[in-house]
Amino acid sequence: MRLAIFDLDNTLLAGDSDHQWGEYLCARGLVDADAYRAKNDGFYADYVAGKLDVLAYQNFCQEILGRTDKAQLDEWHADFMRDCIEPMILAKGEALLAKHRAAGDLLLIITATNRFITAPIAQRLGVEHLIATECGMQNGQYTGELVDVPSFQAGKITRLNAWLTEHQATLGESYFYSDSYNDLPLLEQVSHPVAVDPDDTLRELAEQRGWTVLSLRD
Repeated sequence: MRLAIFDLDNTLLAGDSDHQWGEYLCARGLVDADAYRAKNDGFYADYVAGKLDVLAYQNFCQEILGRTDKAQLDEWHADFMRDCIEPMILAKGEALLAKHRAAGDLLLIITATNRFITAPIAQRLGVEHLIATECGMQNGQYTGELVDVPSFQAGKITRLNAWLTEHQATLGESYFYSDSYNDLPLLEQVSHPVAVDPDDTLRELAEQRGWTVLSLRD
C-alpha cells in the first residue's frame, strides 16, 4: 500500500495549531497573556527561522497540561476546535486527503505539534494514523513533560522509521506534503516530495530540484 504523508500546520491547515493553542489560552485568560504570548511568539519566530529549540518549546507548551485536570483540558480543546481549528481547515486539503484515500493510499499525518493538540484534528480530518510529539501521561493525567523523540526536523525520520517497522510499511512510491524547510530531511526521503504553500527557502529549493509545488489556499 502506498503511503501518503502530510504535515499538518500550514499544510492541511491555514495556520499553525500549536501557536493558535497559545493564542486561545491567552484570549480566554487561562494564562498570563502578555508573558505567554511573548514566549509563544518568540518560539514561533524561531521555528519559522529553522532554529527552534524543540525541547525548550515543549517544556513551555506542555507545562499547562501537567497542572490542569484532563477533563478540563478536553473541554477547552473542544472549544478550541470549534472556534480556532475549524476555520483553518482547508477545503482543498480535505479534497487532497480524499483523493489519496480513494486511490487506496494509507494516510498518515506527521507533525511536530503535540498529540494533545493534534489527535482531535487528525480525527476530524479522517486520518487514522498520526505521528506527533508525545505528551507524558500518568494515571490518566498529563505529566507536563515530553516523552519520546520530538517529531521535528530529523526527529520526524526517527519516529517515522519506528512507525514503518511497527506497521510493516515502506516508503516505496510514498508522498510527503509539507510547507516548511524544517521538513527537508523527510522530504528528501520520500519518492514524491511536494511543497505546499511553501516558505521562501523551501520554495526555492523545490524549484531547483524540480519538486512539485502546489497551493491548497488558492
